[in-house]
Amino acid sequence: MIGIEALDVYAGLAGIGLPELFDGRGLDRARLANLMMERRSVGLPFEDPVTNAVNSAKALVDALDPAERGRIELLVTSTESGVDYSKSVASYVHEYLGLSRTCRVMEVKQACYAATGAVQLAAGYLASGRAPGAKALVIATDVAVVDEYAAYAEAATGHGAAAVLLSDTPRIMTIDPGAYGLYSYETLDSARPLPTLDIADADRSLFAYLDCLAHSFADYADRVDGADFAETFDRLVMHTPFAGLVRAGHRKMMREHGDAQPALIEADFNRRVAPSLTYPRVVGNLCSGSLYLALASTIDTAPCQRPERIGLFAYGSGCASEFLSGVITPESGRVLGALRIGERLAARRDIGFDEYVRLLKETRACLVPERDRRVGTEEWADYLDHPGRPGELLVLTGVEDYHRRYAWR
Repeated sequence: MIGIEALDVYAGLAGIGLPELFDGRGLDRARLANLMMERRSVGLPFEDPVTNAVNSAKALVDALDPAERGRIELLVTSTESGVDYSKSVASYVHEYLGLSRTCRVMEVKQACYAATGAVQLAAGYLASGRAPGAKALVIATDVAVVDEYAAYAEAATGHGAAAVLLSDTPRIMTIDPGAYGLYSYETLDSARPLPTLDIADADRSLFAYLDCLAHSFADYADRVDGADFAETFDRLVMHTPFAGLVRAGHRKMMREHGDAQPALIEADFNRRVAPSLTYPRVVGNLCSGSLYLALASTIDTAPCQRPERIGLFAYGSGCASEFLSGVITPESGRVLGALRIGERLAARRDIGFDEYVRLLKETRACLVPERDRRVGTEEWADYLDHPGRPGELLVLTGVEDYHRRYAWR
């Protein structure tokens, strides 16, 4: 059996309430109901894709004994927030996590699908038997660079990373071998053509997401005998740009594959889908980490009492998608619950709208190449020393001759 041995999430130290952000931008509060969000994470100047990645994975790696850590033979970072056209984020992550020098290190990119593609490739490598007992670490990491130009998408954009440790000891979720469905094609529903610019065609993105959900499941059903969207899965976990889109996707699929009565669709949503949205509703879109934030949410907020099958849908703009499945057990809840992800999310400090706008000038620059730059943490001591923060954290301290520098706090 191959699957997820451990899973953790880092969503920063700060957040802002959605009503405050809406009011500050002059957005229509009536549309909050469509987003189904309450809060979103906000990056601080000393956080970047490297620190987010390392901070999401540190507890997982620290929990391994030296021999186990040495069996991590593959490290893959997935990100839309690269810091160099050649050097991968993974190179820094490998260094600060203290991984073995005999480890494959690489970075992948396909918008919000990339981490799932990396997870499947890593699972295939582990299942091949070429390296018995090996482990693979996939980390999805991104930062938010959107501002008022993004309109309502600004409110849904998150900040942080999700770390997935895969092995032949799947304590979190066993991946169903050979059970997947794919659907991809070229479209420009969103892109990041510049380090500080995200562009999006909201309508095209919405339709592409729903189109890929339907067709990737159809491909899954062609490969898996008897697969039924309404009956096969005890839970459903989907890429969550915002919770309202997941609700729309579920409604579409139930109308096509289940009972179309609105009351029954609502009941099914509350039972199989809603637990996966608890964390995304207070973090925002973590890009390719979004699916794994939602997976953590469903395991944490509704622990299972028996083995349960989960249907998972990954989508990335551009576009690529996959429907896959796996099995969780009561052990999944015990293992994940020990990390207290929900408590850490609740401990983030809320910032006001004026401070949020001031922060954007610094945080939007974290991906822009500079030869030399100093990043101070003194101003943010209250966040770093907050009693609810995680343990030791990696912070960005600056850039020297284009080489990023980090330190532990």
